[in-house]
Amino acid sequence: MNTFSRSVDLLHRAMDVSTLRYQVTANNLANSEVPNFKRTSVNFESSLKEALESEKTAADSFKLKTSDDRHVQSKGFIDYRSVEPRRVLDYTTTSKANGNNVDAEQEAMEVLKTQLNYQLLSQLQAFEFNQMKIVLK
Repeated sequence: MNTFSRSVDLLHRAMDVSTLRYQVTANNLANSEVPNFKRTSVNFESSLKEALESEKTAADSFKLKTSDDRHVQSKGFIDYRSVEPRRVLDYTTTSKANGNNVDAEQEAMEVLKTQLNYQLLSQLQAFEFNQMKIVLK
């Protein structure tokens, strides 16, 4: 895969995750006063980082051969396209007397952060396509 299609694919995935993060945060904000509601967050970047690092290390390391499913499996190469965002429910904290752990101010700041992140990603994608347009001229 060439660098253009890879970067556009990564930007597209990041924009999809930003959209999901916006929906999850809006849901948290809408349920900020519901008793026993627990906030949800989206985890994607750490899994993507692990996959991208595995590509670098897979070229330098050796692969374990296994002849049985009970043998120790090596992680090896993880394709970044197989990484999916995960919704993580926070059961451990409670910030209100009714059992709800959603801080409306924090969620509102998260919405703004997500909107700015999405705008940045769309500008980066436009830049990538403008670079390709310059090359093709």
